[in-house]
Amino acid sequence: MATIQPTAPEKLWTPANIVTLIRICLVPVFVLAIVSPWPIWMGLPDITMEAKRLIAAGIFILISCTDWIDGYLARSRGEVTDFGKFMDPLADKILVAAALIALVELAVLPGWPVLIILAREFIVSGIRMVAASKGEVIAASWYGKAKTVFQMISIVLFLAKDALVFPTAVAAFTNPLFVLSWAVMGIALVLTIMSMLDYLVKARHLLKGDSSAASREAPPAATEVVALQKAIDERARSIVEKARARGLSVATAESLTGGLIAATLTSVPGSSEVVRGGIVSYVNDVKQELLGVSGDVLTSQGAVDELVALQMARGALRKLSSDVAVSVTGIAGPGGAEPGKPVGTVWVGCATVKGGHATCHHFEGGREVVRLQTVLAALQAIEAAC
Repeated sequence: MATIQPTAPEKLWTPANIVTLIRICLVPVFVLAIVSPWPIWMGLPDITMEAKRLIAAGIFILISCTDWIDGYLARSRGEVTDFGKFMDPLADKILVAAALIALVELAVLPGWPVLIILAREFIVSGIRMVAASKGEVIAASWYGKAKTVFQMISIVLFLAKDALVFPTAVAAFTNPLFVLSWAVMGIALVLTIMSMLDYLVKARHLLKGDSSAASREAPPAATEVVALQKAIDERARSIVEKARARGLSVATAESLTGGLIAATLTSVPGSSEVVRGGIVSYVNDVKQELLGVSGDVLTSQGAVDELVALQMARGALRKLSSDVAVSVTGIAGPGGAEPGKPVGTVWVGCATVKGGHATCHHFEGGREVVRLQTVLAALQAIEAAC
């Protein structure tokens, strides 16, 4: 979604992505802590096998907590990247798979729960590949995150349980920690299977090769674009008719839309009596030199700012000698997000001889959808001012 700066690449080494990579790099540390005889290697004979398992459980908990940290950093800083979306769930799967396999190797956990969990991951990954090859994205449900949480909790409980010694089978089955470990593992397995079935249900039309009319319908994104374009065309016609009736002229100052607002207005018959012109100020130099936007504001606040939108609108009003001027500045994607200004953040300014104002919008969707929503919001601002 668009940045005001030209073609800014998506930032890769964000704090969130660095935390995710650290989590992956710490997985071998956990595996060594749980399966290797490191107390002997380090000359620490006082550390028993039970203590070693509890230390490994602590390391696992520490690594698991980084999952919350990178998610918080990505959302709070507006730095949700495609790399992060790919690596974050992968890091969870690597950690869980490594822990489960280690528990089987140590004979703490039987192999069948691990087989169910790993089979689910292979099946879901295959479904996602099929969907991606056909241009579809299958949204994950809450089952997926819940099963990961319960899997991690059960791993910690099994590590703690293994630190205990049960003299008899009766003692084991009457121990609260033993019962709790298997209860949580049971919940994790149920959620694992449910999340897999959820994916299968959502992808049934892909797996069946459904060629029905329903399967040939336009994807939601295309449907949204059509609906937005229809609303935009109707609004543009209304503005031209209203402005002509009142003898008003209109001008535009555009950044992320690159002239789309002016093009939409001039596509309406009779718009030559209304539209004075438009200035495409895609870069900051043009904003400053042609529209009179303050260089200090651009430096301190950035281009996506209320005052920038206001100054752009006032500059267009003055330069093009119009009665109403609208401006847009924002981030359309896919890169360009800034702290506190995620992709989809757009300021729409509007100015008349009586004054001006600017409104902040937070649009959802891909680059094209954000740009179209921006055009519609700008047209709504013009119509309200006419």
